[in-house]
Amino acid sequence: MKPINSVLFVCMGNICRSPTGEAVFRQKAGDAGLSIEVDSAGTIAHHQGEQADPRSRAAGEQRGYSFKGQTARQVTDADFVHFDLILAADSANLSDLQAACPEEFQHKLKLMLSFIGADENKEVPDPYYGAGNGFELVLDLIEESCDNLINKIKVNE
Repeated sequence: MKPINSVLFVCMGNICRSPTGEAVFRQKAGDAGLSIEVDSAGTIAHHQGEQADPRSRAAGEQRGYSFKGQTARQVTDADFVHFDLILAADSANLSDLQAACPEEFQHKLKLMLSFIGADENKEVPDPYYGAGNGFELVLDLIEESCDNLINKIKVNE
């Protein structure tokens, strides 16, 4: 694994899954003593400038994560150059990224849950229209994947 100095989390609107990924990874990387730039973006600009969904924030803040300073934005061409690792919430997001990403940076694209178990195709379900514990499930999955990614980064330091 090449050195990871920056990670971008991506979902469709950048208001649920990717800001959660950003908040979780930022906290966990800091706790692990890693200095890694972390950001999030969406494949669409529909929610540009908005804060994370209040349900995402409430679930994350209950576990001690901060969403301070986050506002939704769309992925830019510069992101493909700048970030070392770009993590998509699901296969539709990954497909959108693959279509926009220059060939030389395709290796940076992975699913957010690529670091959980043997199933590299596992996706973070979109909790936006769901009910119940969808936001808690998203946190559980992202926390596990972030822990595993941080362990990989630390081993390769």
